[in-house]
Amino acid sequence: MAARVLVMGAGSGAANNLIASLASALPALTAVGAHHDPFILRKSNAGRNYLLAAGAEDVDEIVRVVRREAIDLVIPSSEVDVKRLSDHRQALAGRLFLPPKAVVDLCGDKCDLAAFLARHDVPVPVSLPVTSLDALDGLFEKLAPSSRVWCRVRSGTGSLGAAPVTTVGQARAWMEHWEALRGVDPASFMVAEYLPGRDFFCQSLWNAGRLVLVKTCERIAYFGGENTPSGVSSLYSLAKTVIDERVVDVSSRALRAIHPAPTGPFSVDLKENAVGVPCVTEINAGRLVMGMTTIGSIGAHNMPACYVRLALGEALAFDNAYDCPPDYYVVRDLDTAPGIFHADDILDGLLRPDA
Repeated sequence: MAARVLVMGAGSGAANNLIASLASALPALTAVGAHHDPFILRKSNAGRNYLLAAGAEDVDEIVRVVRREAIDLVIPSSEVDVKRLSDHRQALAGRLFLPPKAVVDLCGDKCDLAAFLARHDVPVPVSLPVTSLDALDGLFEKLAPSSRVWCRVRSGTGSLGAAPVTTVGQARAWMEHWEALRGVDPASFMVAEYLPGRDFFCQSLWNAGRLVLVKTCERIAYFGGENTPSGVSSLYSLAKTVIDERVVDVSSRALRAIHPAPTGPFSVDLKENAVGVPCVTEINAGRLVMGMTTIGSIGAHNMPACYVRLALGEALAFDNAYDCPPDYYVVRDLDTAPGIFHADDILDGLLRPDA
């Protein structure tokens, strides 16, 4: 495929992983990078890279790059990119593979999304918006008798402002701390039912309501988990591929609830509740998340490559859309390339001192 793509956020882990995966699966593809931060952009593995103006909210510069480089597809690599491209999609018509704007906007607010999905009988944690610090007592009463409550900012990524709390006082202190040091209004927070079970994510590709490809993983360990109150993050340091039809079923129900004919890439985060039911905690609409660009190469079909092929109009149809060989572990750390190992091979070549 001799297409040309513009990858936003070039130089970041998400963008570099995506470009590397595309290069391995589609060697004729040309990747051009763009970023507003010159330090991050210097790390880009794209062939050509464009420095964008910092703080720009329009897409005028992106349009100029698209014209100069004869770009066929613009690929976002972050939630900010998705929102920016979605809000100005008419200027890039024909060069985006995004869900409708209403879907992107709904998924951008985790509290509104949970309320919407609950009305459509999709399993979600009971989630309540914080209107003020004074309202916390009433919110905790609604979440009783839970011994723990999940507190987090309603938007953003990387478990922004997330912490488990056990009392109203802890929740109030947590929000006051974020307001004092980071300027985050308490009304930007939500409180929700604490989910104690397994942590999954489900990346899928859709075209006009048809599920084209899906892969599922379980997060096992997290970057910096030992240094945070929650102990968890959406950024895993260790994950494994799993086959779990429940995860695909709940994710598909959620996506069909937010739109009758889903189109584009979607990443759904799910966590099991106290009785083991996978509940949707967030949906990243319109992009392949950083962890999945690595996992996407596992199986018969490369997820990033299929994303580009589908976006450029190729009619993909596989005998089995659920393409996820189980028990492959992905190990990630800072400043190193990710490692992918099957469970049967983990101990191969490793020596024991007492052997």
